[in-house]
Parts: sequence; C-alpha cells; structure tokens
Amino acid sequence: MVYFISDAHLGCRALTSMRTRERRLVNFLDAIKHKATAVYMLGDMFDFWFEYRNVVPKGFTRFLGKVSELTDLGVEVHFFIGNHDLWCKKYLTEECGVIMHYEPMTVDIDGKLFYLAHGDGLGDPDRKFKFLRGMFHNPVLQWLFAGVPSRWGLEFGLEWAKHSRLKHEREGAPRYEGENKEPLVIYSKEYLKQHPDINFFIYGHRHIELDLMLTREARLLMLGEWVELCTYAVFDGENLRLENFIEGETQP
Repeated sequence: MVYFISDAHLGCRALTSMRTRERRLVNFLDAIKHKATAVYMLGDMFDFWFEYRNVVPKGFTRFLGKVSELTDLGVEVHFFIGNHDLWCKKYLTEECGVIMHYEPMTVDIDGKLFYLAHGDGLGDPDRKFKFLRGMFHNPVLQWLFAGVPSRWGLEFGLEWAKHSRLKHEREGAPRYEGENKEPLVIYSKEYLKQHPDINFFIYGHRHIELDLMLTREARLLMLGEWVELCTYAVFDGENLRLENFIEGETQP
C-alpha cells in the first residue's frame, strides 16, 4: 500500500487542540505502519518550519518519532515542501530518515505514473502570492533570515503563519468553482498535453477534497487536509481511493 497525505499544519497557533490533532495523525501513521511500503507527505505538514544550524522549532515530538519508526521499519517516507514548510533542509533526513523533495516529481508506482506536488505556484494567477513565494524561495533572503537570532526568527515565522491562517478564515478559503476555473486542474490539463503517460496527479495545498477524471486514462486528486477532514489517498497497486480517517471506525 502507498499512502498520500498533506496539510496537517502542525504547530499552527491559530488552531485549537494542536496536541489532539497531532495525536490523530500519529494514530493514523501507526495504523498503516505494517501495511505501507511508502508514505508521501505532500507539503505543509508543519505550519512553519525553519532550520537554523543547530536549532529547529520545538514540538512535534510524537509526529517525528512516529515518522522515524516508519523509516526504521523500512517504509519510505517522502516529504515534499509546501508553502508553509519550504525551509525544511537536512534535519528530517538526518534525524528521521525521510526523503526530501523540493520540486514536483513524477514517479512510477506499480506501473502507474504519478505526478506529485504540494501544488503552490502551479498555475496560480495571484501575483501577490507569486511575489511572496519568490521571496521565500530566494536563497539570499533565506541566508539573511538565518542570521536573525532563532528566538526572534521562529517567533516571527509562527506569528506570520498564524496571521495568514486567521486572514483565510475571515475571508473564507477559495472555493472550487469547476475545472475550468481551478488553477491546478488547468495546469494539469496543460501538463498532460506534453506528458500524456501520466495516470494520476495528486496535490495538497487547496484544502479541498477532489477526485476528477481529466481523460479516460488520467485522474486528479486533491487531498483535502489534516486540520479537520483528516483525508488521505491510498493506492493498492490497482485502485486509488480518497478516504477519511476516523479513529475507531476506519481501517486504513
């Protein structure tokens, strides 16, 4: 079994019951640890993460411990950066054994081609978001930020992420308005013209559940999130399903 999850936003100061949400995610990972051959985490697992040379954000010990247990058991854990945790570097690889990905990736899984990405920046027409994304990915600006003392830098990042979350809650998250207006659907259709062998496109980022046939052979999934929905996708070698994790009821 291969599993796909995204958007847990662990550590988000704008959300309540952070420990409960982390434990729910840990319980899910524990439930699949003897079934999974690979787990793909498609971004924004943390609400904010920045690695200094000798300092990382505190917390997440249960999650990091469970991820380490999975990799110790031989499960491949792939971690894609999102727009909230794009500053993940070597720590998760060196301490937890994960495989880091900084760009979208096409991978063959049991003879099917999967295009995997967090989804930010792919076809998004928002110029302000593109500008901020370019700043956050700029290596010079990252180097300058690393010179800010960690107690200030981490506090600033966590408060920035909190402000962003509260702003989205006030304005309401962008709704899915159909495949002709959804940037990730439009992007995928264009990408498919040059790469017609892709079978599945899987994204996080949008916090909506979507299962859409693009062609007779190509399908797109948006994974929802692990803030409230607790959604994931699972591929058994033949079938790809979008599921909800409900403790005590769902067997992943």
